[in-house]
Formats: sequence, C-alpha cells, structure tokens
Amino acid sequence: MAPRLVISAAHKSSGKTTLTIGLLAALTKRGLRVQPFKKGPDYIDPLWHRAASGQQSWNLDFYSMTHGEMRTLAARESFGADLALIEGNKGLFDGMDTEGSDDTAALARLMKAPVILVIDARGMTRGIAPLLKGYREFAPDLDIGGVILNQVAGPRHEGKLRQALARYLPDLPVLGAIPRETELVVAERHLGLVPANEQVAASEVIALLAASVERHVDLDRLLEIAKRAEAFDPPPALPASPKSDLRIAIAQDSAFGFYYPDDLRAFAQNGAQLVPFDTMRDYHIPENVDGLFIGGGFPETHLRALAGNRVLRNEIKAMLKAGLPCHAECGGLMYLAKSIRWEGQRAEMVGLIKAEVAMQDRPVGRGYVRLSETGQGLWEPLAENGGSFAAHEFHHSHLEGLGKDQTYAFKVVRGAGIQDGFDGLVVGNTMASYAHLRSVAATPWVSRFIDFVRRNRR
Repeated sequence: MAPRLVISAAHKSSGKTTLTIGLLAALTKRGLRVQPFKKGPDYIDPLWHRAASGQQSWNLDFYSMTHGEMRTLAARESFGADLALIEGNKGLFDGMDTEGSDDTAALARLMKAPVILVIDARGMTRGIAPLLKGYREFAPDLDIGGVILNQVAGPRHEGKLRQALARYLPDLPVLGAIPRETELVVAERHLGLVPANEQVAASEVIALLAASVERHVDLDRLLEIAKRAEAFDPPPALPASPKSDLRIAIAQDSAFGFYYPDDLRAFAQNGAQLVPFDTMRDYHIPENVDGLFIGGGFPETHLRALAGNRVLRNEIKAMLKAGLPCHAECGGLMYLAKSIRWEGQRAEMVGLIKAEVAMQDRPVGRGYVRLSETGQGLWEPLAENGGSFAAHEFHHSHLEGLGKDQTYAFKVVRGAGIQDGFDGLVVGNTMASYAHLRSVAATPWVSRFIDFVRRNRR
C-alpha cells in the first residue's frame, strides 16, 4: 500500500474535512496521485474528496466490512498512488464501542498509518499541551505524527500555542497553523456538508482551501511522515467482469448522487451495465433497460426541477407499474412517493408509493441500523440462517398517509425504518427503503438484485 496518513481530530467539527479537501487539492496540484478514503458510511465527504483529487474516494467502515475487506480495499485502491489520505470521523477515540474497536484510532492501527491531528484552537493556549499529552498517553502504541492547528486567531495566538507544545511536547511537530478565515467554510445543510456535486461554487471553494493549505501547512514534512506507514502485502487482483447482458438505468445528478463506488463496481462484476440519466433534464430513462436504481440524495432541495419533469415522472411510474425491477434508497424512496413537502413547498413526485414525504427539522432516522428479512422481499435473503445484517440510515423525513397493510422486505432490529418497525417497502417489482445497503461480503445486495432482474427479464 502507498505511503499514507489518517487525518483525525480531538472532536467532530474541528475542521478535518475542510483540511482534508485542502490537502488533497494542494498535493494534487503538485502532480501527485493522492488516493482518498473516508471512515464510515459517509456519502458527502467522498464527493468532495473526488472533486479535490480527481480520484474516487472509498469508504472504510467497521460496521459493514471485515478487517480483511478494509485492508484489501485500501491496498488495492491506493496501489501505485503517491499518498493515501484517510479522513476519520468524529474524534480520534470516538466510536460505538467503549473499548475502541471501531474508532479512528482503531482504523489507524489497522491501516498501519501515522495520525495527523487537527486541533480547533479557538479559546485555547497552554491548554493544548495537556490535551495532546493525554492523547499520546491514552494510546502510546498509536503513531501521532503531528498536529495542525486550526482556527488560529492570529500570530500572537499561534505563538502561544507553539510555545506550549515546544515546552511540553517537543517531539510532536506542529505541521501548520491555519488562521480563522470565514471564506474557508464549506456550506452546511441539515445532513452535514452540501455535496460537491450540488454546490455551484465547489471548484472555487476547493481552490481557496488548497491555497490556504499551501500557505500554512508544511506539505513536505507531512509527506515524509506518511512514509513511516508500514508496508502492506500486494492486493489481490479483482476478477475480470463478465460480459454485460443487462442494462440498469441509474439516476445520477445533483439530486441523486449518494452511491458507494464498490456498489457501482459490483454491478459490472455481476454482468450489468449502469446507464446514467438525469431526473431533471432527461425526459426519458435510457432505452432498453432491464432495471432501475435510484440512490440517495437531497430531492427536497430540487423540488421545482423534479416536479417540472412530468414526462419522466409519468414514464417511470408507468414502467414500474408494468413490472420494471427497481431498487430505491432514501432519496429514491422519496422520489417515488406522491409528493414531498418541505419549508412551505409541496411538489408532485412519481406517485408509485401512495404516501407523502414530510420533511422534519430534526433527524427521524440517523446512524447504523440492523435489519432482518421478513420473507416477503423480492430477492434471495442477504443474511444466512435468518440473521440480521448491517445498513445505515440518515433522513429528516417520514411518510404520511401510508396505509398499514403494506408489504415490507425488512424488519428493523435497530433503527427507524419506514413505519412500525419495518423498512424495504415492496410495491410490485420495486423495493424502496430508508436504509442504505452496502454491497460487501456480508450483504451482497447488488448480486441479489441483479439475479432478481435477470429472472424477471426471463
């Protein structure tokens, strides 16, 4: 595996995502191939990673993947890169397990990578020393390679921070000090950062972040620290994809962009060609398709454009009612409903699902979920012996007016789902859920869906 670093922080909202974006862009400007990764099930940060580096960003997730899968994916996708940059989530020691088996520190150990800590220094001077001293003593086996100070008020503030660290932690290098600059804030929304595929000025934001990192971070020293990462065994080659005998239409635009790259690759590995279309600009889905995939996104922020494309909405509804197999997740579920209501607006959607989507100010379902199968789904079961399997949800909406007599593919063991402890609404040959599935060894949903599409076509 390539030289690598894990970017983490003492707590969430410390600026590690904006710093990661700036690092990716600044190092890419040098002509380096920088391969990004993101810890956890995040969709939005990887979109920014890709926009900044030109490389697809891959998710590394303890909840849905085995350690072997994570290491193999990281080694394979960073093979030949000059640097692998892994962005953690939350704080360095924050995870679901109080023993620390799933936090960013555990990921750094698994990846055998040094950690760079981003510290939000607002309101802090000498106090930074015991904070970082405690972090090192809490996990002495962890290679904390350096610190980048963020939100520094000015030269005097920076000087006090550097003096404190030089006095009490002289062997911990300060790799940079980024001043408090309001223009370096990536716009946020109710689910976090606005996706890079949706923010009009994404390239300008990335350029600002890169310029700030170039001015304030010692990139050469950072690259030297990355070389301390221990070597990985060469990754096994992926098997060759078979010749495609299926065509699956996929909604890919600024309203629907939440897709795991390994899920998309799994379609090709199962003999299916993905054919993209735009739900707001295309009046028809691609010709001669055997199935449809509508992933997550923010349809509520595109109400007028989605509602305005009545021709496409009517065509999708007619094709799904005629039996075209479809898998829809979260935003896709919302799009297939009768309408979406948000901030005083109401807009008509596809209308396959006889319910209205109502947006809420606070999350309705958020975080990791576990599902078990009801036996009424469309595909072969994902979990063996009737067990549960992992997924993820993050939605501020719920369905109103949905009748009680519905068919569901999944029982919610943990999480919110659609209603009454169920998820995976089955309507004809369509399965729509709030849960986002990940096509990994434990949950090979893509192969199950493709098998269903192939059987249905025959």
